[in-house]
Amino acid sequence: MNYFDIMDSVCKDMGLNFNQEKYNKFIKYKDILKLWNEKMNLTAIIDDEDIIKKHFIDSIKIFKFFPLKDAYSIIDVGSGAGFPGIPIKIIKPEVKLILLDSLSKRINFLNQVVLSIKLNDVTCIHGRAEDFSKKIEYREKFDVAVSRAVANLTVLSEFCIPYIKIGGYFIAMKGPSVENEIMESKNAINILGGKIEDIIKIEDDEFNHNLVIVKKTTHTSSKYPRKSGRVSKNPLR
Repeated sequence: MNYFDIMDSVCKDMGLNFNQEKYNKFIKYKDILKLWNEKMNLTAIIDDEDIIKKHFIDSIKIFKFFPLKDAYSIIDVGSGAGFPGIPIKIIKPEVKLILLDSLSKRINFLNQVVLSIKLNDVTCIHGRAEDFSKKIEYREKFDVAVSRAVANLTVLSEFCIPYIKIGGYFIAMKGPSVENEIMESKNAINILGGKIEDIIKIEDDEFNHNLVIVKKTTHTSSKYPRKSGRVSKNPLR
């Protein structure tokens, strides 16, 4: 199967530039992911074609939200194995990227990927989302926060919205059935200084999911985020 042509076609559909250099970075990323996955649990998806389609292309399709093309600073909260942050960086090399994850082993992996495929202006941070968004150098400093984490949208919003500048966006990559989460999260998102601006459906033969687009409209109160246990056990209502 010609993975280059598949990825190139997806990028062209969204007006994105794709070339052999970017493709080579993705392939090296795939190989490092498979090697490290033998030693630690990074992904249950281990087939080459599935990695290309279900991780790489899935992540690239976040550019269906067209204003992302103009973002300069992005934080990927709960980055895990680097999705969607590293694919965003490969496609848009000029972006300043922070990859934040709470597990040090995953940060070691991400640092290896960044070094091996020669990505500039990427910082991998070991820490909790609720701690770093309290720091002045990170709070309300980003054009965009992205997350592919599995947490409920209300919980994710409290972790992510404090990082975003007014006028910036939080993009949550959610599954196909997100209607209830959206309804339950609207008030919490408003409390945190945001509003849901759009729901973009991603549909093709491989997967169906949604990009939930939250725009930051006002400053987030210094009360938020709360400590992790409270965020998860007592979500904002």
